[in-house]
Amino acid sequence: MVTLKSYQNLVLLQNLYRLKAIGFEYIDHFEINQRQTDEKPSSLSQLSHNIASCHLCDLSKSRTQSMSGFGNENANLLIIDYIVSQAQDNTNSYYNARSGETLKKMIENVIQLSIHDIYLTHAIKCKPLQSNKPSPSEWNTCKNYLFTQIDFIQPKIIVTLGAEAYAHLTGDKDNFENVRGHMIDYKKYKLIPIYHPQFLLRNPNLKKITLNDLKTIKSCL
Repeated sequence: MVTLKSYQNLVLLQNLYRLKAIGFEYIDHFEINQRQTDEKPSSLSQLSHNIASCHLCDLSKSRTQSMSGFGNENANLLIIDYIVSQAQDNTNSYYNARSGETLKKMIENVIQLSIHDIYLTHAIKCKPLQSNKPSPSEWNTCKNYLFTQIDFIQPKIIVTLGAEAYAHLTGDKDNFENVRGHMIDYKKYKLIPIYHPQFLLRNPNLKKITLNDLKTIKSCL
């Protein structure tokens, strides 16, 4: 779980953003409501509510909505994408456009699970500004949401989609191709990184490799 200090910082930032939004440029020193900072999310649904109302970084200015996650809160399989796409932000749908349809087929046709049996979320919960990559500070603001989700769900297997999702989850920025398709230890979980569906659409020659990776995931569940 994230620390109390982390939650105090989140609450402080949220209050400052709210004050800025209504026109304040300067405020006197104030104390954070200690009772509020002590109230860590008690459930995944409460965490999702916190994500939906988050205004802790500039990504909140460009999004239509934040996307906390979709699926079974007790899933054995947790899939982590990197960022919310423009299409997902426009429709509030996790399985839209060609990439989403490809992912859905991977889950249902190969792993042979319903999308309602697994849980899908993003490392960064909002669409990036003007389709740019999120900044390190935006990831630092958002990452506690992801780590807390993992602690609530307690999945048997975590699957990351693409090199960016793998790197942000693990901190390993250079090793994706070496670990792709392999089951590796991540904290107390088993992690299997695979290619992103969008990458497969641009590189259809890699679909056969990914088919084998999906079979590995199925065999581990």
